[in-house]
Amino acid sequence: MNTLSYGLLAMLTGSPRTGYELMQQIQPLWRAKHSQIYPLLAKLEKAGYVRFVTVEQKDKPDKKIYSITEQGLAKLCRWIPEKTDEPVKRDELLLKAYCVSLTDPHTARSLIQRRIELYAGRLGKYKQLLDDLKQEEAGEPGFGSPSFGNYILLQRAVSNAQAELDWCDWVTDLLIRQEGFTML
Repeated sequence: MNTLSYGLLAMLTGSPRTGYELMQQIQPLWRAKHSQIYPLLAKLEKAGYVRFVTVEQKDKPDKKIYSITEQGLAKLCRWIPEKTDEPVKRDELLLKAYCVSLTDPHTARSLIQRRIELYAGRLGKYKQLLDDLKQEEAGEPGFGSPSFGNYILLQRAVSNAQAELDWCDWVTDLLIRQEGFTML
């Protein structure tokens, strides 16, 4: 089984979900497309790790709602303590930043500004999700709570987005200090 398969099992520990809901939930943690998720769900079902119920819909195709089986939960629990691979970091902006001095000031400003806009939006979204979760749990979820993993991952997302914005601010300040350089 690949890591995405385990991720799908993990998402199903909270509650049953459709393939689309699984894709939406896993997106902040792992890049995955419909074309990856649905074949994996079929394999997981064939292996006995998930099951589904079909819900008929009017004027739409029937939808499948997946849930994890005891066998799937056992498989997931055996995977959790295994050693993790080193994270893969691929960020096109970092490659562009390395050689940004080859371009003009406007392009440099635009690169950083787009990143600021992206992460400011993410930060707001993550903070709202974190606030919503804390409200649902009446505070921080405890270790035994089904929401604990989501809580610590949302907190990590907030920290990472803030770190990205801090770096962008630092680069912006550095560019402003350069002779003749003004920001938009």
